[in-house]
Amino acid sequence: MSLDDPAPAPFAEADLPWSHPLAGGLSRLGRRIKLGDRKHPWVLDTALIVMVAVMFCVPDLVDDDDGRRRGFDNSFIHLPWPATIALQAGLILPLLWRRRRPTLAFAVIAAVFFVQLGLGAWLRADVALLISLYSLALHGQLRRLPIACAVTACALGLFAVRLPSQVPFLDALFVLFSTITAAVALGLVVRIRRAQLAVLRDRAARLEIERDQRSKLAAAAERTRVAREMHDIIGHNLSVIITLADGGAYATDLAPERGKQALLLIGDTGRQALGELRRMLGVLRVQTGTPDALELSPQPGIADLDALCARIRAAGPQVVYRTGGDPAALDRGVQLTVYRVVQEALTNALKHAGHDTRVDLTVNVEDARVRIDCHDTGPGTATAGPAPSHDEGHGLAGMRERAALYHGTVTAGPAPGGGWTVRATLDPTPLTGTTGTTGTIAGAV
Repeated sequence: MSLDDPAPAPFAEADLPWSHPLAGGLSRLGRRIKLGDRKHPWVLDTALIVMVAVMFCVPDLVDDDDGRRRGFDNSFIHLPWPATIALQAGLILPLLWRRRRPTLAFAVIAAVFFVQLGLGAWLRADVALLISLYSLALHGQLRRLPIACAVTACALGLFAVRLPSQVPFLDALFVLFSTITAAVALGLVVRIRRAQLAVLRDRAARLEIERDQRSKLAAAAERTRVAREMHDIIGHNLSVIITLADGGAYATDLAPERGKQALLLIGDTGRQALGELRRMLGVLRVQTGTPDALELSPQPGIADLDALCARIRAAGPQVVYRTGGDPAALDRGVQLTVYRVVQEALTNALKHAGHDTRVDLTVNVEDARVRIDCHDTGPGTATAGPAPSHDEGHGLAGMRERAALYHGTVTAGPAPGGGWTVRATLDPTPLTGTTGTTGTIAGAV
């Protein structure tokens, strides 16, 4: 084809066979027939028997004896009309249960056919044998289909033997066996097509169920994440505010300046908690403005641990913070996990050990592992640490969930020398499939 030749026209969807108006009309008619058949299945079976009777039984009753002899050279006899009606009834009436009992229907029709051949007659209603074979291939048990095909081939072979000498025997066998093949093939094609449609409908239903389940799981995971974030933000800051308020109340009478300082720290802590809460809700809320109107900032990381320790010190406890390795080089998701674990550990120390405790905090990065060690000396100068609680609450569970994202573990319990110790170990390499979630938590909020 040269460059000057016009480009071929694009393939139009209207050229497809199923896009033709006639195909659409037939499809709608088929759906209506199927719907009616589900409500009244006996109507279609009765209509089939009436159609076979009109097309194949009535001509046998009105045909004259001379026409029969001219057509088959006296190879078959012409039965009286009572015998003809009896054989026709035996051939077509079993079609009433061809769908419910296809094997039984075929057996009865085949028996009547052999009786008819034994009498030396033939009828146009013999087409019922092929209809019953088709119904057996469509509705019956496939393991019985080879036997039915053999019986049908034997019956039609005997019929071919009785044909006039002008009809070649092999040609007759070819035509008759072709009708057997066509009936069986049509039944199997319709059966396979129905099975495929049933599988597709079942798969569509399963996919819809799986989609709903995935949506529910995603919503549950999101609720868990939001609950964990809200606990970290509100729980920590409220613990600091309560401790500062208690300390300020005691210091008001003795040292008014310390009371004023406590009130200022309460205000700063409350504003910080409010800002973090607004940022969290801003991500969850559906925004209708422009992206520039969003007041977003990154989540806290390793660099914010100094400010966290300063807020805890302002509430009373003495916090000694040490680092090892290069924590600043960690991924933002890992840094957020470290910050939240340290925040929960310091909050628990402030809540249970009080403002007279000493907290030693160490964050060490070595051998591709992050180790967090937070130890407090317990309330006051007591040598015995607080009794371990049987109810771990949401704080320790949240720390373990965060650590699990990085193949980590979290242990908490009383220290041998008194006080309480929280230890966590993290692997900076996240679990498969959690990188996107972690990055979203760390960078989008």
